[in-house]
Amino acid sequence: MIFAVKTQKARILVADDEPDLLIIIREALEREGFVVETAPDGEQALARIKANAPDIAILDWRMPLMDGFQVCRKLREDPVFEHLPVILLSASATRDSKVEGLNIGADDFLTKPVDLLELMARVRMILKRTRQGLDANPLTRLPGNVSIETRIEEALAAGRPLAVLYLDLNQFKAFNDAYGYDAGDHVIKATGQLLLRLTREEGPETFVGHIGGDDFIVTTPPDRMEPLAERVICEFDRIAPGFYSEEDRRRGKIVARDRKGNLVEFPLLSIAIGICHNRYRSLASFAQIAQLGTELKKHAKEQPGSAYVIDRRRD
Repeated sequence: MIFAVKTQKARILVADDEPDLLIIIREALEREGFVVETAPDGEQALARIKANAPDIAILDWRMPLMDGFQVCRKLREDPVFEHLPVILLSASATRDSKVEGLNIGADDFLTKPVDLLELMARVRMILKRTRQGLDANPLTRLPGNVSIETRIEEALAAGRPLAVLYLDLNQFKAFNDAYGYDAGDHVIKATGQLLLRLTREEGPETFVGHIGGDDFIVTTPPDRMEPLAERVICEFDRIAPGFYSEEDRRRGKIVARDRKGNLVEFPLLSIAIGICHNRYRSLASFAQIAQLGTELKKHAKEQPGSAYVIDRRRD
């Protein structure tokens, strides 16, 4: 994930069941220019993180309902939040507790009473490190190109059955021009959330990444590729009309003027999916898959509305 570029704009969530300490940490962070949200227990912390992901989370170890360790473990199990920086706070300074915290994926572990100067230094260091080393898309927070290529190359090296779905939105430029960039960003985020929900239902063997813009990628075993593509199309076509005004929804298209003042009609958003796989023939490299996926996606975009095209060649 890529987090805040400037620390004064970074958003931080702090969770602790000690109200006085929560106030002290919040005020100290706000004085340094951070935007701070707080939570009194682990369940609320996890819900707020998933509702609006911060740039870093500071979690008390011992909290009611769900402790900091459990929250951290839940985040590491979720591909959207697996790279979210986490600092754990604990009154226990034992080596075992620190090791346990780091083993479940915490980025740092500080003991109470909290040294505010040390906390600020750790926050700045972690934010700097994460923005330099992670490649996730800043809009959707889905894994980016480095993670996508790594995932595919690992599957090829292991000789695993693999299908790669290349997904692209049709008529996105027309929508962006008519409704503006904020609305376009909303469509991209909603598409990412849709793909994430569907891939979660498929299990851990299925992965979703965001190439950039309105282009996404999904990897899954070949026996699931076609049902998954059909579900993506069905769900996208269900939500797509909600991106439009009532008038555009009713007529099923956008009517706009081009640069010469002529009226031009554009269909509503749809999704195109090109699918390559190693069920019938081997795949040698990420570069080959990218070329095949682009070719197949182009054929899918030539179809009316949402469509998918699978490589069925056996040579």
